[in-house]
Amino acid sequence: MRLLAAFLVWLTFAASAAAAPSALDQALKAGTAPSAAGPQRTERIEAELVAMNTWAAPGSTAILAIRQKIKPGWHTYWRNQGDSGGPTTLTWSLPDGVSPGDILWPLPERQRLQSLMNYGYSDTVFLPVPIEVPASTRPGDTLALRVTAHFYVCSDEMCVPEDLDLALNLPLRDGAAPLDPRFGQAVQDVVATAPRPAGIEARAVFADGKLTLSATGGPLAGATPKWASFYPFEGGVIDHAAGQSGERGPQGLTRRLAPGRSLTANGLKPPLAGVLSTDLGAWEISADQGAALPGATGQGLIGDGDGATASSAGSTAPSDFAKAALFALLGGLILNLMPCVFPILAMKAAALSRSAHEPAEARRDGLAFLAGVLATFLVLAGALLALRAGGQALGWGFQLQSPGVVATLSLLMLAVALNLSGVFHIGSGLQGAGHGPLARLPGATGAFFTGVLAVVVAAPCTAPFMAFALGAALLMPWPMALAVFLMLGLGLALPYVLISLSPRLLSRLPKPGPWMETLRNLLAFPMYGAALWLAWVYGRQTADALALLFNAGLMLALALWLYGRSQTASGTGRLAGIAAALSLIAALGLGVLAARAAPASTDAAPSSAHLPSRPWSEAVVQAALAEGRPVRVNFTADWCVTCKINEGAALSSSRTAEAMQAANAVYLVGDWTRRDDAITAELQRHGRSGVPLYLLYAPGQAEPRVLPQLLTEGTVVDALKDAAR
Repeated sequence: MRLLAAFLVWLTFAASAAAAPSALDQALKAGTAPSAAGPQRTERIEAELVAMNTWAAPGSTAILAIRQKIKPGWHTYWRNQGDSGGPTTLTWSLPDGVSPGDILWPLPERQRLQSLMNYGYSDTVFLPVPIEVPASTRPGDTLALRVTAHFYVCSDEMCVPEDLDLALNLPLRDGAAPLDPRFGQAVQDVVATAPRPAGIEARAVFADGKLTLSATGGPLAGATPKWASFYPFEGGVIDHAAGQSGERGPQGLTRRLAPGRSLTANGLKPPLAGVLSTDLGAWEISADQGAALPGATGQGLIGDGDGATASSAGSTAPSDFAKAALFALLGGLILNLMPCVFPILAMKAAALSRSAHEPAEARRDGLAFLAGVLATFLVLAGALLALRAGGQALGWGFQLQSPGVVATLSLLMLAVALNLSGVFHIGSGLQGAGHGPLARLPGATGAFFTGVLAVVVAAPCTAPFMAFALGAALLMPWPMALAVFLMLGLGLALPYVLISLSPRLLSRLPKPGPWMETLRNLLAFPMYGAALWLAWVYGRQTADALALLFNAGLMLALALWLYGRSQTASGTGRLAGIAAALSLIAALGLGVLAARAAPASTDAAPSSAHLPSRPWSEAVVQAALAEGRPVRVNFTADWCVTCKINEGAALSSSRTAEAMQAANAVYLVGDWTRRDDAITAELQRHGRSGVPLYLLYAPGQAEPRVLPQLLTEGTVVDALKDAAR
């Protein structure tokens, strides 16, 4: 049940707005501070600002804590959330001279999400924070302490950002204070057991794709731990979900860690800091770069804290698989409504009208169409999984990143459109309206290849639910992954199949007639549009090669027209057929040259109207955030229909441009039209297997807000306003 949380997390995250301390400070000084003392609640979490002791002395350090009581089935996060989520952050509003320290983080739980791992808390947890009380304060006064706690509260289904305003009035008195009778002991226990430095010396080395951490001295000297786990403070340094193995020695131990994304890309940048947890205790360590320390090996192997191994990362719970399969089925059903697929399905729906009086033929065509859809999904899924197993960074729609494939599909769409326009016919030729002009190939063969074509044109589309199911499938063992892809195909074909198998539904379809010929000719125009659109995508992918594709299209059209003439001609039919064959050879030759064209420069990113943009990179994001500017990122591709609809409807409007300017935001575009491994890795980090993906970074927030896949202008404008607060 937990796999899809990693992906639904990235659909529902929002950046929390920081509180305005200046206004609250004025209220404190005026003695009119708003009262929020006691527990504050949402549907998912109860939080309260509590103290370890009943009072604080002037000039002392008081220990406060954020008490979280989390609803069953939900959790919050540690300082490094792991592979998804976001840490709890605090925005304080305190009287003059009172200064807060950092959160004293208790050891988190390891929350496995299929092949991902998060670090967080469930049930009840206390996050202690030291508060420095100035010596200038006077006994008998009361400190009005205020804090806004920003939580990411997540379940197996979704993640919700929660902001709660908490308050505590802490009395000031001289002398040592007893523990608070309600929560003092619990806070003290957390303070006593929270990981902290303990004189452990550590070294880390990254070589040959392997990261080795060694630690000796302090409480490790002479100890015999049964297991050990390392929790890094920084995300992306290690693969959080991978198993940790190593040895123990007379003075310490070693950990062999799978490197994470940032470590692989940037190398080791010491110190490598984090928490080393064992069955004997947990301590903060900071590892400099260097060879393994002596005394860290030689006395046997030790595993990690939850028994994870490298092989266990690929296991999948039946409930996770069932959920992914259900989401795939729903995504396939919704895919029927997407503009790239609808013309193909409309053709077959019209063909069913012809077969309404022949239920056996309708059933045959329905099952053949299903077979074509499933077979094509199986081929695409097998290719995608095989390439990913070989180390390729690919996602859904990967085939459209190849100019050769795009050129071929453009010519195929042109051929389909010419067929629908009546330029040529396949099979028994042009028939009467009652005998199926839309069944362009005879019988089940035509239905099968229509299913193939439906999947081919569906590749640029991503429907709701579909992205999460595919992202989950790419983390599963290959038999389960293929099953999820097949469920997606079943969802795509299901409406047509149900109609073909139901005599009652067939009887409700319009009767065959001249309207079918008109509809056939009308449906040619979306296919012409698809051919032109793919040609435009091809032009974006290549340098000065569009003329080759246009010439190939012209020769293909001539070949098919000549072929159509030969189908109805008598004496000159043979000559027309020969001319058609020669024209087709010329079209194929030009098509091959177009497929081998040089790629276009990727130095510039596409930009929406009214919105100047820059190419996406992590460095540009961080530089803009360092300047205090929000960052909006659009991961898109020219072949992504959903992307273009969103860009036209929401991302390039004048209101959006005004909101961007008002927020002083930076607009970055990650163009995935051609293969880009950096963009693929970023998509995967946010639980996606393809575009679109829309991120909004707010200054001071650790993680971006993930906007919905289907955008409205209001959604974008409101998100920009929130990020600018």
